[in-house]
Parts: sequence; C-alpha cells; structure tokens
Amino acid sequence: MSSAASPPGPPLVVLGIETSCDETAAAIVERAADGSGRILSNVVRSQWDEHRPFGGVVPEIAARAHVSCLDTLIGEALATSGKTLADLSAIAATAGPGLVGGLVAGMVTGKALALAAAKPFLAINHLEAHALTVGLTEGLAPPYLLLLVSGGHTQLLLVRGAGRYERLGTTIDDALGEAFDKTAKLLGLGQPGGPVVERMAAGGDAGRFDFPRPLAGRADAHFSFAGLKTAVRRRAMELVPLSDHDIADLCASFQAAAMDAVADRVSRGMDISEERLGPGAPCRLVVAGGVAANQALRGRLDRLVTLRGYSLHVPPAGLCTDNAAMIAWAGAERLSMGQVDDLAAPARPRWPLDQSAPAAIGAGVKA
Repeated sequence: MSSAASPPGPPLVVLGIETSCDETAAAIVERAADGSGRILSNVVRSQWDEHRPFGGVVPEIAARAHVSCLDTLIGEALATSGKTLADLSAIAATAGPGLVGGLVAGMVTGKALALAAAKPFLAINHLEAHALTVGLTEGLAPPYLLLLVSGGHTQLLLVRGAGRYERLGTTIDDALGEAFDKTAKLLGLGQPGGPVVERMAAGGDAGRFDFPRPLAGRADAHFSFAGLKTAVRRRAMELVPLSDHDIADLCASFQAAAMDAVADRVSRGMDISEERLGPGAPCRLVVAGGVAANQALRGRLDRLVTLRGYSLHVPPAGLCTDNAAMIAWAGAERLSMGQVDDLAAPARPRWPLDQSAPAAIGAGVKA
C-alpha cells in the first residue's frame, strides 16, 4: 500500500540585511515549498548625499550611516510585510565581500535579532545573493552562465547550483563599474558615475574616438578596463578645455568600447561554459550587479545572445543594485537546504564565490 504524499511545508520567511557598501537595506522574502519566491518588503536607503562631497564612498561614514538607520529600516520592512520577528524563519545578513565596518554593522544587528528572537542566522555572500536573484524574480534554476558586473566586481561564473560556482573569468585590474566611476570623475560629472556617463553617452558620437577593446580575442575569459580608462584620460587631456560636446563624445566612445569588450569576453565565457556543461545543457546568460542596469550593456548583450542562441535574464533594475531582498532570498535558499551559520560567523571583506579558482595574472583586490 502506498502512503499519501506529505503535504508541502510552510513557506520560509526570511529577513535580509544588506550593509556591504553605501546602501543600507532590509527586506522580507517568502520562499514557498515549491521553490517559488515573493518579496514582501524591500527597503533601501542610499547614502550618496553623505559621500558626494568626497567624490566616492568613505568607509567610516558608510559604517556610521548604517548604524544610524538600520533599526528604523528593519522596522519598516517588518511593518510593510505584515510580519513580526516571531513570524520569521531566519535572519540573513551580508557577511562579505565589502567594507568591513559596514559588514560588521549589519551582522551585529542581524545576530542580535536572531539571538533575541531565537531564530537561525545566515551569513550571506553578497556575490552569491546576486547570483541567485533570478530564482526569486523568474524562478530560473541553475545551471546558467552569470555575468556579475558592479563597482567592485566583474566576473563570469558558471552557476551549477546554490553553493556551487566555477569562476571562468575575472577582471585583472579595474571592475567595469569602477571604470565608469573613474571616467565620470575624470570628466567632472559627479558620482555615482555609471548613470551619469550613460546619460551623457546617449547624446554623444560613439565613433568619434577609437578607444581600445582590452583583451579582445584572448583565449581566456578575463576582463581589463584600466587601459581603456587611461586612453580616455589621455584623449581628454589633449582636448582641454573640454566642451559639453567633447564630454558627450568621450562618454559615448568609452561606453561603446567597454560594451564591445564585455561582449567579446562573455562570448569566450560562453565557449568555456558549453565545454564544461557538455551537450544538451541550457544556454542561458544571467546578468547581475549594479552595472546590469545600464541599457547599452543590455542592448549589446541582446545582440550577443541572439547570435549565440542564448536566452538573456536580467533582474529588474532595483534588484541589480545592492538590496536586501537578494540577501533574504539567498538565506531562504540555504535554509531550505538545512544550512545555517553560527553566531560566531565572521565578517569577510574578501570572499570569492569560487575559492579554488586561480588568481588572474595581474589581478588586484577586485578579483
């Protein structure tokens, strides 16, 4: 006699806390027994007004700003979701990589709440949260090729499952978002640099300056943007004083070169991914991280995936930049597999997803 199937278990409800850089965020996410998810609340506070006078993120200011508002944001996330601490299945906080002061602020808060409410605690890798976001937004399950592009990271990863990642390529110098920020600063456009360079590029001539496409055609899948950034600086110095027309053309030419370089490197990553997954594996490209909100990048990758027969998956813009919903979701995914962390779990300013991957020649701290 066969036994009746067990009824599905209750959904997992997880509070996520994100404080790795200059956004303070709290969110509540629900994961159903069938693996589907939904966001019950997602609150983000930007710190750019505090950092703008300094032209970039100041770690000490960021840490103090997190401490000053995190309790309020968590309260707002709980109230918006209609949940209380007692309703939670677990509490997840970003443990790295990121600025250590900010990480500590979020982790101490998360651990204190977990201890007070007698809930499991999960120390989340910020990069893993980006990698798994499409499971929340689209229900997309691995395997897939991930392009992670942000101010601190530019990587290609083969995602085989939660906790199973193979790094195929990384930047050997600047991350793509960092190159955007430094180009914006060079041209006096303010910060954050990515959106303002993209806006200026929309009115410029991308063909005016012939900037290099770094590492194009190489057999590996690594990235490099330092040489491109230097080429922009040299050309800008030749044109001083710069007109608005010059700045727009520099931004457009820089962005076009950067996107061509990314497409070339991603295409190589597709080759490597296909070799490792073998015949019959799904051809899917996921893009995550703050730079994934760039429409020129989306357009360039649209053309690439059409050429290569891939599908393209990009989370909504608000879930590409730093947020706590992705932290809560990564926590829910791990909790569903029975994984939790000790309250002694440390902050990890450097925490690569694939710790077995060799460093790229010339790679700096962004690898």
